[in-house]
Formats: sequence, structure tokens, C-alpha cells
Amino acid sequence: MHSSLEGNTEYTANFIASELNADLLKLEPKKAYPTGKLSKFVWGGKSAMMSETPDLQPYQFEADSYDCIIFGFPVWASNIAPPLRTFIRKHNLKGKKIAAFACQTAAGADKAFIKLKNELGINSLEAELTLLDPKINPNSENEQKIKDFCKKL
Repeated sequence: MHSSLEGNTEYTANFIASELNADLLKLEPKKAYPTGKLSKFVWGGKSAMMSETPDLQPYQFEADSYDCIIFGFPVWASNIAPPLRTFIRKHNLKGKKIAAFACQTAAGADKAFIKLKNELGINSLEAELTLLDPKINPNSENEQKIKDFCKKL
């Protein structure tokens, strides 16, 4: 599962899916977030801080088909992207192995992982990965971090 506004999370999700031969599910809100330089931070940050659960575009997902679920998200105001919150609240993921990766421009992933675990009702993740704008700034170090993350799964 992933949500991506600028493409960093989608880039990473595609890399991980290729490494693990995994299915991808992109979560998209019915009402798109603004993409202007300032408006995306104001609107997205407010939405994340208020723990909003936006309506999502239709998607197909059958929890029983998966043992492990990897969440990918951009860090918004030290929080997870609201579409993930909607998805988590809609599906029973108890007993699943859960891993997650976060893409950020500055900081906040550590707090976002705590909020993700709280939302899921778990104490730990199988694996965690934090990247700084991997699509915008591709480098071999990020690629190795992604491969190491995948090896844990």
C-alpha cells in the first residue's frame, strides 16, 4: 500500500515491488490534494495533523491473500499520509506481518512510524526504512537501503 504526492513514495514502492515480486496498491483520495508548492504543505499537513480519513478511489484488496503488508508513505507534518489511515481503519490487519517505509524531505519519519504503529495497534514493525526524497535525489546509498529493507522481509 502506498500513497504518493510527489512521486518519491511511488518510486520506492515500485523498487520494492520489483525486488520482492510483490503486488502494488496505490491509495488515492477521491478529492486530490493540491500540488502547489505552498498549498500542498498547508493542506496535506493540516489533513495529517487532524488525523483525517479521506474517501478513497475504488481499489481491490483482500487481506486474507497476504501474510505481509508493506506501507509506504510521504511524511506529512511528522505523520502518515491520511489515505493510509483510511485504509487501516477499513481493513482488519490483525496477525499480518507489517513493514513500512517513509519518504521525507526534512524530518519527522520517526514520529510518523510511531503514529503508524499506534494506528495499527502494534508495538513494532518487521522492518522500517526512511529515505530522503529518493526519486528527486537517486543514489546508490538509497538503493542499498531499499535492498537491505527487502532482505528483512
